[in-house]
Amino acid sequence: MPETVSASLVDPSSRLSWQPDDDKAVTYLRALAMDAVQSAGNGHPGTAMSLAPVAYLLFRDYVRHDHTDPSWLGRDRFVMSAGHSSLTLYCQLFLSGVGLEMADLRAFRTWGSATPGHPEYGHTPGVETTTGPLGQGIATAVGMAMASRFERGLLDPGAGESPFDYRVWVIASDGDLEEGISAEASSLAGRQKLGNLCVIWDDNRISIEGDTAIAFDEDVVARYRAYGWDVHEVDMLENGDIDVAGLDAALRASLAADAAPSFIRLRTTIAWPAPNARGTAKSHGSALGAQEVAATKAELGLDPEIEFAFDDELLARIRSSRAERGRQHREAWTTRYDAWRSTHPEESSLLDRLAEHRLPENLQEVLPTFETGTSVATRKASGDTISAIAGALPELWGGSADLAESNNTTIAGAKSFLPEETDTASPYGRVIHFGIREHAMGAIVNGIALDGLTRPFAGTFLVFSDYMRGAVRLSALMDLPSTFVWTHDSIGLGEDGPTHQPIEHLWSLRAIPGFAVCRPADARETAAAWLAILEQRGPVGLVLSRQGLPVLDVSEQQVRDGVRRGGYLIRSVADPQAVIMATGSEVSVALEAADRLADLGIEVDVASLPCLEWFDAQDAEYRHSVLRPDVSARVAVEAGSTIGWHRYVGDGGRVIGLDHFGASADAGRLFEEFGITADAVVSTVRSALSSEA
Repeated sequence: MPETVSASLVDPSSRLSWQPDDDKAVTYLRALAMDAVQSAGNGHPGTAMSLAPVAYLLFRDYVRHDHTDPSWLGRDRFVMSAGHSSLTLYCQLFLSGVGLEMADLRAFRTWGSATPGHPEYGHTPGVETTTGPLGQGIATAVGMAMASRFERGLLDPGAGESPFDYRVWVIASDGDLEEGISAEASSLAGRQKLGNLCVIWDDNRISIEGDTAIAFDEDVVARYRAYGWDVHEVDMLENGDIDVAGLDAALRASLAADAAPSFIRLRTTIAWPAPNARGTAKSHGSALGAQEVAATKAELGLDPEIEFAFDDELLARIRSSRAERGRQHREAWTTRYDAWRSTHPEESSLLDRLAEHRLPENLQEVLPTFETGTSVATRKASGDTISAIAGALPELWGGSADLAESNNTTIAGAKSFLPEETDTASPYGRVIHFGIREHAMGAIVNGIALDGLTRPFAGTFLVFSDYMRGAVRLSALMDLPSTFVWTHDSIGLGEDGPTHQPIEHLWSLRAIPGFAVCRPADARETAAAWLAILEQRGPVGLVLSRQGLPVLDVSEQQVRDGVRRGGYLIRSVADPQAVIMATGSEVSVALEAADRLADLGIEVDVASLPCLEWFDAQDAEYRHSVLRPDVSARVAVEAGSTIGWHRYVGDGGRVIGLDHFGASADAGRLFEEFGITADAVVSTVRSALSSEA
């Protein structure tokens, strides 16, 4: 590297210790951002260039981590909510020695690389959550901050510093703050007084379409003050570069704000210091071009002919320094942790179980029981099950989008999760009040689930799963143990009418890869579904009825085994002429139809298929034992869109459902009017058999 480098980012009189090595590191990082995008031919260089000193300062002085163990229990969480600037994070992982080397930066955005276009949880060591869909990162970070407080109460509720305290650091963009999900999450974070959360807003005022003022001109700082956040503002230097010393002062102040989340407005110039591209929309989402890259390197004092440059000795010094800082943090934490284990044997045992993702033995013994023939809405059965298992599972917690009474998502006798201590609330309570914020609710549940120790759930009406779909999709992409309780599952909700009656939602959600949709037929299947959900670790949507459903005459063990496998024969005959398959409330309709068909001399199997994803995961022998391949007369019954059922019924099969919106009337009238009845099933089975003759 030439002797001349860009001028220091920090005045020598500043309180911040900033050495020539730090300036050199930032210089190289800015060049790496340009080179990686230029090499890939696409990407987002501008933000990574301007944010290089921000992330460098955070990882040098603030983010507590151990490069030898990216999943260390005592680490801080860093969330690159501005996921399009993934290079900002990758470069810090590279400097910290967390699994990334220069070859990985060279392979940016290419097949099989550890540096994909947006950060992906589980793919790149050190990435705490998948980001890219704007707003998701900041909302997920709110969940992480909530998880820290809940786990503190679960494992170490005493005063003073705890090994379970950690901070959550976020870099957010203009786009993150434009998305409504961030407003939902930030409002709740202020109400919860999450003092362990700090968000840095990269206020560069540039988007793909140009100056953000064309669409985004409110007083964001005033908005965050109104949310109840601790707010700081850091302007840029006169030359347009980052004020690192000002940022450091704001970060130090945020550490003292333990009664409110912190928001730092940081003015930046995108693509600093590119001579022509700085401050332009072009630099946001496309390579700068060879000439501009060369000119910028010259501006930085680097050799324009050298790509992916970083002084080996400087890299070694940075990695050594960060490793030593991590070692010191780890040693101090280990001292606290060992002292905690020696004085908290019961909590230590609980932590061991949670870390190993083990359920208590014989959990099924605490499940509620339901009397055959009684009528129970599956939403009520779910609520009874949640309260029953909560005593054995202190890690289970959650709530709803202001619908607890309708969703039945309140743990009986549990306190609300709120920052104040009252007769009904506690900072460590188990009932979360998300407010009417479905999208943020979904992301917050993901943030809690990412921590890995507890099992969060959240509820709303199935029709409003549309409002949280982005978060649900990410739960599947990350394969998280997030549980979404969706009630009022069909036209059976009745008089609220078509605005609240889901039609296309079941198959829309089933279309998400890696996501399981479970729609139990009765109260027993509902309790079994909760057990099955807890026994595995993937994301699940539990879809429940508003109306009462008959408790079917099937043994609890048969139900548990069948639900766990996604489907089973709830009625079987030796030589079936047809098979009727159904989910949810339509299983009892199918059984009634089977009895009527038997009176006509037509014997049929009835399959309850509460979770098609779990059923599809079974081996062929089991699936064929439920849906016999030699029986071609098949009828599927589900009070929703028919679009996906043809895969199961085959060419000769029939599907009874709704491919149109509902109406406002009582449930019985709606099922009758729309032909989801035992009579309709009987007629359809006979038609299918006639077509075979």
